[in-house]
Amino acid sequence: MNKELREFRRLERVCLEQAALSTMDLTRGGLLKVADDCRIAAEAIEAKSPRRAFPGAVQALMQVWSATRMPNRH
Repeated sequence: MNKELREFRRLERVCLEQAALSTMDLTRGGLLKVADDCRIAAEAIEAKSPRRAFPGAVQALMQVWSATRMPNRH
C-alpha cells in the first residue's frame, strides 16, 4: 500500500465517522460526499500501477468533483 492510498482511506474513514456523529443533515451529506470521493480516489489508486498512482487519483477526484459541481445560482 502506498502513502496516497493510505491517506485517502484514512480520510474516508474520518469523514464516515464524523458523518455518523453529525446532527445536521447538510453537514452529514457533505461528509458522506467527501468520503465517497475519497473511496473513488483510493479505488483509482488501486487500479493504477504503483508508479502512476497519485496522478491517477488526482485525476479521478477532479473528474468526480467536476461532474457533481452545482452551477452557481447567483
